[in-house]
Amino acid sequence: MTQFYDDLETRSPEDREKAIADALPKQIARAKGLPGYEMSLAHVDAATVRSVGDLAALPVLRKADLGRAQTAESPFGGLTTRNAADFTHIFQSPGPIYEPGGGSRDWWRMGRFLHACGIGRGNIVQNCFGYHLTPAGMIFENGARAVGAAVVPAGTGQSELQARAAADIGVTAYAGTPDYLKVILDKADEMGLSLSISKAAVGGGALFPSLRSEYADRGIACLQCYATADLGNIAYESDAQEGLVVDEGVIVEIVTPGTGEPVAPGEVGEVVVTTLNPDYPLIRFATGDLSASMEGTSPCGRTNLRIKGWMGRADQTTKIKGMFVRPEQVAALVSRHAEISRARVIASREGEMDVMTVKIEAEDGNADAFAGSVAEALKMKGRIEIVAKGSLPNDGKVIEDQRSYD
Repeated sequence: MTQFYDDLETRSPEDREKAIADALPKQIARAKGLPGYEMSLAHVDAATVRSVGDLAALPVLRKADLGRAQTAESPFGGLTTRNAADFTHIFQSPGPIYEPGGGSRDWWRMGRFLHACGIGRGNIVQNCFGYHLTPAGMIFENGARAVGAAVVPAGTGQSELQARAAADIGVTAYAGTPDYLKVILDKADEMGLSLSISKAAVGGGALFPSLRSEYADRGIACLQCYATADLGNIAYESDAQEGLVVDEGVIVEIVTPGTGEPVAPGEVGEVVVTTLNPDYPLIRFATGDLSASMEGTSPCGRTNLRIKGWMGRADQTTKIKGMFVRPEQVAALVSRHAEISRARVIASREGEMDVMTVKIEAEDGNADAFAGSVAEALKMKGRIEIVAKGSLPNDGKVIEDQRSYD
């Protein structure tokens, strides 16, 4: 029998609508009182915004808007109800964009997902999300604390040490990107180590069916979530593995990209999220991700809206090895070298690992000469191929995702 995180997960649609009708006007009122929303919400009567449908009349907030707001008012763009010094953490994501972090129980709502994974008191979680500047590591640690699990703050890299720690400590659960667990498991096999990992909570990249199957063959139940640095947990898998259940602390809309207009149920559109976090009231925040709603409720018994999961990007921004690569980063790479006329980033898979290839149009170019700039501009290393000028497709793409998500 499914053990739920709390009673919110099994509410009737009527009870959930009543709760939204109570919480949403308060959240809009908080936002209206902040300088970052002074212009965009000036015309809005908070008392009239009481449902998901009412949100459609409000403007969409985009990542670029956060950047502009933070340039005007550092560090959070006048979009938080607390001063920067009153938060537990301050993070920096590429852009740079700064995100606040709170230390209260389940501030990012990741505990709900970890509970769905069967992780709780008595488990030791090897947390392989990054702790350096970006928030993913702390997001999952905060969630593990909420469910009573112990944490090995492993971060990324040093696979031999990771495997040794998992064996010596008796780690029972993994948190991190989907690919990196395989790195640890393979390294443990190479070192002759026996691991006790039986549960995995993954995010930051696509969980491909073949990889999930490989983990299952090893006796590891692997579930994925959909979360962002700004919003925390948005939706998560349950053991039913039929779509992602929307978290109880956010409101999700699926809209036509670029317009903010809701699409018909089941149609693919951009994921727009309104968070009910009183410290950081993001209203209609456009994630840039594509998904679609699903009919009915999950067989697991959770009653909230389900979405199909990540179905691509509304723009060309692509997640590779758990990191977003954006068109403006590719443009920055080109601008660093006069000899580069164009560049194209290609995401592919080899085995169960993401591969990034950077094709550069340059005459008489040496790939090694661009390696430093690629790593600095794209925030990761990749293969570099020098191609003839004019050979890249003239289709407007600077990022191409060749991975299959079937």
